[in-house]
Amino acid sequence: MKINRRNFVIRLLTGVTGIFGLLVLDGFWFEKYIISWTEYDISDREDDKIKSIQITDMHLDEIKTFHHAIAHRINQEQPDVLFITGDAINYNNRLPILNNFLSLIDRTIYKVAILGNVEYSGDVDIQALKKLYHNHNGELLVNENCSLKKGNRTLNIIGLDDYIGGNANFYKAAKNVNKSLETIVLNHCPGYRDDIERINRSLGTNIKLILSGHTHGGQITFFGKVLYTPGGSGRYVRGWYESKETKMYVSKGIGTSVIPVRFGARAEASIFYI
Repeated sequence: MKINRRNFVIRLLTGVTGIFGLLVLDGFWFEKYIISWTEYDISDREDDKIKSIQITDMHLDEIKTFHHAIAHRINQEQPDVLFITGDAINYNNRLPILNNFLSLIDRTIYKVAILGNVEYSGDVDIQALKKLYHNHNGELLVNENCSLKKGNRTLNIIGLDDYIGGNANFYKAAKNVNKSLETIVLNHCPGYRDDIERINRSLGTNIKLILSGHTHGGQITFFGKVLYTPGGSGRYVRGWYESKETKMYVSKGIGTSVIPVRFGARAEASIFYI
């Protein structure tokens, strides 16, 4: 059937408009608010597994429906520990919003958090943030460590200060940990991973996993090409990075920064069996 020029132009414009609309829907809604829940078992055992969830880079400005959905999923999963790996809030006046979010999560779930660069750039009161996490059965670690016990197992958890805004110091954080125990390292900026490996050659910490965020998975990518990653990312963008010394997972995180869009970098939360 022949199509005249006018009909061709109309169909072309309709098609282009439809594609543009789908891209806008994807970038401004689907990839931001429909969280991808990834799941990994790195336990190397059949029983006594420790179940953890990592959320990162929430950049909370308000509590939205999808935040309720995240909290609901965490409560359903009932992890042994919830890791919050930095950039939870952008400004000090968002502390009440973080308090509201944590109030949605079962208080019996143990929480371990670290700082990100925006907590520093936003002049967040660190002591007030520590107290807030403590009030929700949590700890904020700043170049510190703690331990998690489950049954006959004990796990070291090291929480590093932010690499950009703070003063990340793996030596200080790890020097007193029990080297016979498996250790999880919470490290907001993945670019510090190389320093962790270098320092640990003398410390000999038994690092099972490094959990990072910060990059937002590139936040906006085209055909797999990452346009930009923030300082402190190093050569890392998203997913798994393994060397002879460490295994690191870089989460794409939940929130956005600068531009409220995600494209080719869908928001995620992750479950790890350790």
